[in-house]
Amino acid sequence: MSNEVFRTVLFLPSQAAAETEATITKWLIKDGESFKKGQMLAEIESAKSTFEFEAPCDGTVVKVLFKESSTVAFDQPVIEIETSDILMKQAIPSAGAKVEIEPVGDMVLVDTHTTDKVRKKVSILGIGTYLPKRIVENSELLKEHSDITEEYIFGVTGIKERRWSDPGEKPSDMAYKAAAQAIEKSGLLPSDIGGIIVSTSTPDAAYPSTACMLQKKLGIRGIPCFDLTAACAGWLYGITVAKGLVLAGIADNILVASVEVQSRLIDKKDRDTYFIFGDGSGATIVSGSKHGHVILNEIILADSAGLHMARREVPGYELPQNFGDADPYIRLDGKALFRFATESFSKMVKELVIKSKWHADDIRWVVPHQANGRILKAAAAKSGVPFEKFYLNIDRVGNTGSASIPLALSEVERGLQKKDKVIFCTVGAGITAAGMSIEW
Repeated sequence: MSNEVFRTVLFLPSQAAAETEATITKWLIKDGESFKKGQMLAEIESAKSTFEFEAPCDGTVVKVLFKESSTVAFDQPVIEIETSDILMKQAIPSAGAKVEIEPVGDMVLVDTHTTDKVRKKVSILGIGTYLPKRIVENSELLKEHSDITEEYIFGVTGIKERRWSDPGEKPSDMAYKAAAQAIEKSGLLPSDIGGIIVSTSTPDAAYPSTACMLQKKLGIRGIPCFDLTAACAGWLYGITVAKGLVLAGIADNILVASVEVQSRLIDKKDRDTYFIFGDGSGATIVSGSKHGHVILNEIILADSAGLHMARREVPGYELPQNFGDADPYIRLDGKALFRFATESFSKMVKELVIKSKWHADDIRWVVPHQANGRILKAAAAKSGVPFEKFYLNIDRVGNTGSASIPLALSEVERGLQKKDKVIFCTVGAGITAAGMSIEW
């Protein structure tokens, strides 16, 4: 031991190599209190375990840096302390954390980032969209179902009309229109794009990818391009992957486009799907070099227990002439999907509020995947955020799969102000789920 008292910070101990964060469920000590080596400082819960956070030395709490229920990365300091234990100057913090220790009385500087790339803020820029011209109202669909009414369809789905593509329109055509608009609104040229990710469940072909077809339409060569399939969660999966590529130094500006042509894949006799789906495309640029709307937190996950809830056995955006015993149509397990989606939406919103260190009252808009009007109302009731803050345009465009969030966002952005807090959330086939918090 030494008589010199100095300040340092403590990190949560990582419990498994694959884990990156944990949640502080309860603090057992307060600012100003003294503690002994081995004393329990907090109760912690990670994805794979629950454990107690023990003091590595004798000392005094200067400041607890995170509130209870906060989810904290293992490379972030959670508590600032004073100690005279010289071994703490030699202690090895969590991997990736760089900590400067200074004597009491001086400012404590804590750098929790490993490189300039991690420190870089990544933003989304302009939003581009495309909707087909053809408007299909509920009355048109009733020709196949004369025993129900337009009001019944709206009551069950929240949809009054949707857009369906013309026979000659391909997914890559629709993606191009949204992408070109996103590039223009971002103040960029096609030559500034360093990568293309297309989220779609209805590609032009099995291969080459729709992203490569979009690349050709944009007149760009020599950059990475690939498709991503995460169903309705695809746009947020794509942005999350693009952010990782930006931070990895692969490119400064990555185009993320989502496109779905679902109108040709629905069974007219299937009331679980026939009234729901529309066609559309949305796109944005994920940038690490140009200021935009900062991505704060993202969540992506999947649970194969929901494989049966939303499915299609045949790929592509048109029905094949010969599909053998395979079912070529989109199928939904409506009741199971309703329960799962309601819980997932609400939990996603709650978790993003906590991770972003916001309060529910801070939220300007929740822009959810436009799955079903009843699902979104039920999810809002459980999320802690008023339903009035959930933006819906499903009544006019239907469920457009992975394109639904950018299509809704393009309408919301007209009224957004700088620093407005926005949450995206979605559930898709898989079951996949994703969420994101953005500061406008």
